[in-house]
Amino acid sequence: MRPAAAVLVVLLTTGAATLAAPAALADSNPPPSAGEPSPSAPVPIDPRSPDLRLPEGATLAPPKVLDIVSVSDRSSVAASQPEQRQETSNSTVTYALQAEVLFPRDSATLSPDATSRLQAIAADIKARHVTSPIRVFGFTDNLGSSAHGQVLSKQRADAVYKVLARELGALGDGSHTFQVRGYGEDYPIADNSTETSRRQNRRVEITFTPPAA
Repeated sequence: MRPAAAVLVVLLTTGAATLAAPAALADSNPPPSAGEPSPSAPVPIDPRSPDLRLPEGATLAPPKVLDIVSVSDRSSVAASQPEQRQETSNSTVTYALQAEVLFPRDSATLSPDATSRLQAIAADIKARHVTSPIRVFGFTDNLGSSAHGQVLSKQRADAVYKVLARELGALGDGSHTFQVRGYGEDYPIADNSTETSRRQNRRVEITFTPPAA
């Protein structure tokens, strides 16, 4: 795991006024990747393992697998290649958008269609009254150097973050904290053996936790 990047504060400029965007913090936690297969059973854990360091007399709670509440795809292509995937679990919501619908190839400049997609996600965040940090994570396939993928994925995550912050501010909901990270080729959701699978890995994920009902 590469070390987390330094804290990033971005200034958004509109006309003659300069507004400070919410702070975007680097996040070193592994991403809750949308579309990643869930285990069919809890991972076995040895309660006697010394690595657990359980207090004397303590026991482990019964294992369980958290259910996925819903998964929906919005796409103009095959279901196996969704342009945008939304995954809602018991605690989090993740939007995973393929890089091709957000950026030109090997670029971190957002396409015209990207803004409308991010506006809809910003509206959903506001409607859910989210107060927890919003994670924006970028990913690439394994083509090219690892260093290039790391830089490109971070630039793309930054570009998405800036638009989300701007749109939330326009909706009167601009006090959010963002965690922004580029993971490069780490955490693939497909095997990178074909262009079809590499397209799935080139993505930006937006994850947030709505308040408990």
